[in-house]
Amino acid sequence: MIYRHFIAPPRAFTQFSHDLIRHPRLSSDAVRLLTWQLSLPPGTRESLSRTAERARIGGCAFTRAKRQLKDEGFVHERRLQGPGGLWVTQQLVSSVPLSDAEAVKLLAQMPVGPGGTITTERVAPPQLAPGRRSPAVGEPTTPLTDGYPLQDHEGNTSNQPPKPPAPPEAEAEAQGPQPDGDGDAPSEPHLTAARTLVDALPALSPDLHHIPRAMRPELTGLTARWLAAGHPPTAVRTHILRGLPDDGTPVHRPGGLLRHLLRDVPPPPPAPADRPAVTAPPHPDDRPARQQSPGPRLSHRLAGTRECAGDHVQPLLFRPEADETHCPRCASRPTVTYAGVDRHPNV
Repeated sequence: MIYRHFIAPPRAFTQFSHDLIRHPRLSSDAVRLLTWQLSLPPGTRESLSRTAERARIGGCAFTRAKRQLKDEGFVHERRLQGPGGLWVTQQLVSSVPLSDAEAVKLLAQMPVGPGGTITTERVAPPQLAPGRRSPAVGEPTTPLTDGYPLQDHEGNTSNQPPKPPAPPEAEAEAQGPQPDGDGDAPSEPHLTAARTLVDALPALSPDLHHIPRAMRPELTGLTARWLAAGHPPTAVRTHILRGLPDDGTPVHRPGGLLRHLLRDVPPPPPAPADRPAVTAPPHPDDRPARQQSPGPRLSHRLAGTRECAGDHVQPLLFRPEADETHCPRCASRPTVTYAGVDRHPNV
């Protein structure tokens, strides 16, 4: 339960309607802004923004409160040109809602500037007319040139030096890809194959989806140089794929990257040498008789060695001490007599 005790103030009070204080569509900031303005003494030129600053109402809250007061008809404002040609914003604050027509009639009766009950956002100072200036003394003279000599207007007055001729490298770069060192330009089949290869580059990687169409003739010329040098299209694609970033870095300029990758043409890979035909080893019966002494083809490290006449899986060389024909291992084996013939068991 709440109890209320009201004592009428003996002075400095303002009568407000209960409908104004209990308005359902006005926020507390809007009611405080309106009651503050209505409580000011007559002739006060305090604007709504100044009232909001004194009442400690923030910028956003002031804008919202002012919009609510204008929507409900408690605040009206207009802009007109006052004395001196300056534009003035008139604000009309009322204790009861007014229509636009009623507000215009009241504002038309109010003088612009100091006086009356109109509150302005900015007080327009009286415009001062410019005073009469005295003419300059003496005859008009030409302006000084800060010590620099006057130019001869009859001849060439340009201070820019003549433009030097462009170097051959710049002209060659401006003209696009040039022929190879042998003087032969890419032929039409190479250009056709290069154009097909450049058109299929976006399918190689998502990083090449946005190649500028204006750069395709230049890329075609660079690719044709690779094809004319002897590189197959597969090698060109492999070279481009190796040059793309593999760490997930996005390619913002795919055309510039392709130009950088195709600018220098490496020498073509050497042709693969023909492999010798693989033949079956000769039959043991078809092999020629083994030499008893190393031939002249043996290295100097094998000088003085002799091939063993015994039965070995591979030829065996040994260094004889005299005229023996078998290596010490074969010579140490026992011999077997076959029909009066002395032979080693492995022979």
